[in-house]
Amino acid sequence: MVSLRSTGPLAVGGPLSMHLAGAETNVAIGLARLGHRTAWVGRVSDDELGEFVLRQLRAEGVGTDGVRRDAERPAGLMFLERRTADVTRVRYHRAGSAGSALHTDDVAAPLAAGARVLHLTGITPALSDSARAATTFAARQAAASGATVSLDVNYRAGLWSRAAARAALTPLAGYASIVIASADELDLLAEPGADEPTAVAGLLRRGVRTVLVKLGADGARAYTHDGVQQLAAVPVTAVDTVGAGDAFTAGYLSGHLDGLDLIDRLRRAVALGAFAVTAHGDWEGLPRRDELSLLTGNAAGTTLR
Repeated sequence: MVSLRSTGPLAVGGPLSMHLAGAETNVAIGLARLGHRTAWVGRVSDDELGEFVLRQLRAEGVGTDGVRRDAERPAGLMFLERRTADVTRVRYHRAGSAGSALHTDDVAAPLAAGARVLHLTGITPALSDSARAATTFAARQAAASGATVSLDVNYRAGLWSRAAARAALTPLAGYASIVIASADELDLLAEPGADEPTAVAGLLRRGVRTVLVKLGADGARAYTHDGVQQLAAVPVTAVDTVGAGDAFTAGYLSGHLDGLDLIDRLRRAVALGAFAVTAHGDWEGLPRRDELSLLTGNAAGTTLR
């Protein structure tokens, strides 16, 4: 998507800045900045906005060979308004967008090329019936090939109801090795109203190896068959929380790809989440590998010369 950001209320007008946005692209960029080979698969409009998306991805080292240009549909748009110092509101304009027309045929060839990890979110299947079918196909094919399937619930109330999300995401989670959710999203993968331990236990019984629960400023919990580990967040001055969950996911998947143990994966995940909230934009503040220690190795207000 293309994100148009305002520093004040949209209703009174004012300048907008244009950015690349999207949960999956945020994760891909986060991984690419840490030196991992990544690719994004999807559809973009065949116009200047679609070209903007591709240029941004390529500039960040994300592969785009699996991207289809759609000449019949527009780019999806997301408007963000900084309504107060602490509240940002989002407005989506993505019905009928190129991204919503994602089809199984779009993902078959990139999947056949092979990957160690396939990362999916609950946003894509909310966009359309064809996008939901493509997401399920991708998860099933990747799991069958032995790839690690990562699923971030990423529930968006503006796209579908909790009941519709539960109906689609509960079976999808059956293909996942890693499930990521905030505490209030877990019951979308279980019976309505299920508490955290019950929802997690059900996922582990179904074959999920790791369940990550994002706790925002309180850090995160990681559940496996060996038990649970919790790690506090890195204390920073937050200026923009959009994209923090995607940064967390990128950090965890980076640790997974590097063969780190669970606690060190969590450390990298919370570190990337901290980087994300200290800068404006969904992904712009994410670190390179040689910057990972900046937040943990320096006191607040440090100037490196």
